[in-house]
Amino acid sequence: MPQNEHIELHQKRYGRRLDYEERKRKRAAREVHERSDKAKKTKGLKAKLLNKERRAEKIQMKKTIKMHEEKLNKQKEAKPVPDGAIPAYLMDREGQSRAKAMNNMIKQKRKEKAGKWSVPLPKVRGVDEAEVMKVIRTGKSKRKAWKRMITKHTFVGEGFTRKPPKFERFIRPTGLRCKKAHVTHPELKATFCLPIISVKKNPSSPLYTQLGVLTKGTIIEVNVSELGLVTTGGKVVWGKYAQVTNNPENDGCVNAVLLV
Repeated sequence: MPQNEHIELHQKRYGRRLDYEERKRKRAAREVHERSDKAKKTKGLKAKLLNKERRAEKIQMKKTIKMHEEKLNKQKEAKPVPDGAIPAYLMDREGQSRAKAMNNMIKQKRKEKAGKWSVPLPKVRGVDEAEVMKVIRTGKSKRKAWKRMITKHTFVGEGFTRKPPKFERFIRPTGLRCKKAHVTHPELKATFCLPIISVKKNPSSPLYTQLGVLTKGTIIEVNVSELGLVTTGGKVVWGKYAQVTNNPENDGCVNAVLLV
């Protein structure tokens, strides 16, 4: 078992309190009222930020509910096409399988927008800012402390150019930059060294996503064109998402599992 998971270990060994479920239910019921009271009492800029956050949550919840309510598109299966010429009015008609494929494709795109994937590591330990960034002191008497050096592996784009050192706030060392990842295909049971296209989401912080920090559980986009994967429409798949499964700073490389 990983370090610092003594609470989970205790739960596995001795179980939870007998009234755990009831307390959890009551806490969830109280939370709504507590948030409502907080929204009423908060004023000024804090109120604006709180309302913005709540609005985003509601929109996300409505989208999720709508996605679950959607039903599979039902159509009759087309008859096998006879040999020879097809009349013009039958050219654009296709069977149910095509409609089903389209529906799945739309659902996949919506999932990507919503940022929800079924991932190999659904829960990962949050990485603290002090662990990721080291304070760099600047100025004549080293009084200024606004610069940060990133101590984890990062990914920067192909045409990345540093800001002038005087104005660069986040320093990403060249030795800790990664361009490729060892990606395992779960169905093929094979590993490929693929180029990284971008960092899609770091679960620890949106700032880490923006900076391209690679920690355990990060969703990255990799170039899978050399694997020869093809969509139902016959197009070659170029980019696919994968989840980082190791701690790159410990191993010196990025290991990931492809999300299929």
